[in-house]
Amino acid sequence: MIIGGIIAVTLAAGTFYVFRGDIPYGTTVLGADLGGLSRTEAADTIRTRLAADARTTAAVDIQVEGRGATLRPADIGLAVDVDATVAGAAAGSPKLFGERVVAPVVTVDAERLDTALTEAVGTVGTPMKAPAITFTGLTPKAVHPEAGRGLDPRRTADTVKAGWLSGGPVIVPLVETHAATTAAEVDQLVKTVAEPAVAAPLTIRSGAGTVTVPPAAIAKSLVLTADKTGLITPRIDAGKLRTAIAGRLAKVETAATDAKFTFSAGKPKIVEGKDGKGLDLAALAPSLLTAAQSGDSRTIDATLTTAAPALGAAELEKLGVQEKVSTFTTKFPGGLSSPRSQNIVTAAKHVRGALVLPGKTFSLNKFTGERGYAQGYKDAPVIVGGHLTPGVGGGVSQFTTTLFNATYYAGLKDVEHKPHSYYFDRYPSVIESTIFWPDLDFKFKNDSPHGVLIDTAWTSSTITVSVWSTKVWDEVTTEWSKRRDITSPSTVTKPAGPSCISTSGLNGFTQDAWRLFHKDGKVEKREKFTWKYDPEPRFVCGAP
Repeated sequence: MIIGGIIAVTLAAGTFYVFRGDIPYGTTVLGADLGGLSRTEAADTIRTRLAADARTTAAVDIQVEGRGATLRPADIGLAVDVDATVAGAAAGSPKLFGERVVAPVVTVDAERLDTALTEAVGTVGTPMKAPAITFTGLTPKAVHPEAGRGLDPRRTADTVKAGWLSGGPVIVPLVETHAATTAAEVDQLVKTVAEPAVAAPLTIRSGAGTVTVPPAAIAKSLVLTADKTGLITPRIDAGKLRTAIAGRLAKVETAATDAKFTFSAGKPKIVEGKDGKGLDLAALAPSLLTAAQSGDSRTIDATLTTAAPALGAAELEKLGVQEKVSTFTTKFPGGLSSPRSQNIVTAAKHVRGALVLPGKTFSLNKFTGERGYAQGYKDAPVIVGGHLTPGVGGGVSQFTTTLFNATYYAGLKDVEHKPHSYYFDRYPSVIESTIFWPDLDFKFKNDSPHGVLIDTAWTSSTITVSVWSTKVWDEVTTEWSKRRDITSPSTVTKPAGPSCISTSGLNGFTQDAWRLFHKDGKVEKREKFTWKYDPEPRFVCGAP
């Protein structure tokens, strides 16, 4: 009886011992004894152990098909979930003798891991052939999926979580990959979606009239391709649909008009934009898809929505287009009746009012497009292969030089320009620019915090370009070096004819020009330009 009593007391004491605290005695995590601790104490103990464990911050060596990837835990969201680990430790049964080892709960961002691993090891295995339904005209064609062999994000994540803290490389296996949409389901989509969709037109009915969507437009905008899991989710692509029926939409829609700058009495003036009315095809897309699969009603009722201008007067006001920052003028001969002069004025008319937003780059070629006969340009002398010869758009280089200098003296960033091969005294040496579609361009970047508005003006003998904005620099000036390495022209006799343009010849030379940016009475920075001019031959039109 005495012995039995001793055993009972011992068992009672042992029971009290193993149940003290939140964590049962005998429980360890990462080698740390958590028995008898509260949840807070256990969490603090685990965090201390993790902070001292180099494995938790060291790059993880992951192997795939013999290819290695070294990824940092922080880059893929690989970590120990301390709270979940403590919960698991607290949920177990106590051990009076020995220990109960609880594995830490590891988490990882499966998507980030998959992306990083794929970038590191490249293509492995065999890609899965994704299912799709394509159209040849109005005939749908089923593309059946084929299984592949590759990385499965979920399997990869589980493998990395399990092997992370083992101390060795983690071997990630490849698995057979299957498309979420099966071949039978592709065939079913052909019958239930693709074929009915192009069987007849759709009609969009609005207060401004109706728009007929022909089957060909439906085929172009119906998307039946799979996502990266191989799942086909039928949808109408609103952008493709708008392109396919653009002409029909124009009969019921009114385009919004952006606010813009005009010039009045030689100064910029803001003209408010106007709202437009349009069909929200993105919002209509689900209804259009439903109607396209219907054999009965294929008419959708729609309400025209208000389309606000992309750029309003308030936005233009904030751009700080308030003063003439720079202006530059060059002279041209021949009067306005000359084809060359007419080309200069045509380019000036096109560019007048161009607005360049902060951070944007202006390209003269992109802004005007091709400068050909259809755009109103005429034949005038151009330099091709070192020879002056008639060419469409000749003279636009003078406008380009004038524009270049206006932006140059406005202090804007030069992105691309090329001086002429020969020097012409109607231009400032070095700081001038030619242009030729499409190979030679002139570009500048608006690197100021304000908008840049370009104004142009002309007389019978001059072209002027002005830049309106808010001044960043007090003044921009130029200093030139002396001309050096001067070379004399040779004489070249060319066959007489309409393609021969005689010249008196010009010396060649090399020269530097420094752009000086002035602020608060001192030069804040200097920018050097250097150019070598070839000697222009003295061309004589006569016998060969």
